[in-house]
Amino acid sequence: MTREAGKDTQMLILAIRHGESEADILNVHEGRADFALTERGHRQAEAMAAYVAEHFQLTKIYASTLKRAAQTAGHLSERTGLPVTFDPNLMEFNNGLLAGLSREEADRRYPEIKDLPVDQAVYGMESRVEFRRRAEKALERICSENGPEAAVAVVTHGGTIIQLYGALLGLPVGGNVVFSSADTGIHVWELARERVCIRKANFAEHAASL
Repeated sequence: MTREAGKDTQMLILAIRHGESEADILNVHEGRADFALTERGHRQAEAMAAYVAEHFQLTKIYASTLKRAAQTAGHLSERTGLPVTFDPNLMEFNNGLLAGLSREEADRRYPEIKDLPVDQAVYGMESRVEFRRRAEKALERICSENGPEAAVAVVTHGGTIIQLYGALLGLPVGGNVVFSSADTGIHVWELARERVCIRKANFAEHAASL
């Protein structure tokens, strides 16, 4: 992908959601429940990897340690020849006791508590402040380990991508701005010294027919 020439160019970050997982089929709360990709999820990941390899010259791949993201990143690694650097800060929201439960059972056993302060949590979860801090740490690591002209893929989860957007754009924790991510949806951000440019948001044409 060509970038505008300019001395303020810093790096490209591709935030990529994992492919379809078994939890999507079972209709359960996923979060920290460690489900693998489905066969369709693997096909989506391979299509994403082929698209990224064709349109970008990646220099590094980071990924969440959870299976669905690690397997998705594996397809990208095979296509590009780059190793995967795993970062636990890129894991999905820690949903505590809800992980792996059906939505009906979760609603019965752990009813939603509305208006919970952003720095508090229930049912063994992490707070929204803690979730944002993890995203900030992951973003800080990526920026510190990669210099100008780098093109970095970050294979992670839908909720984590929302938190990365929040960290990147300085949005308030617990705000009502949501960024959707389809299976293997790609968000392309260009980071410069004095600006952030959103090149693509939730691009998923590679998986549209799968």
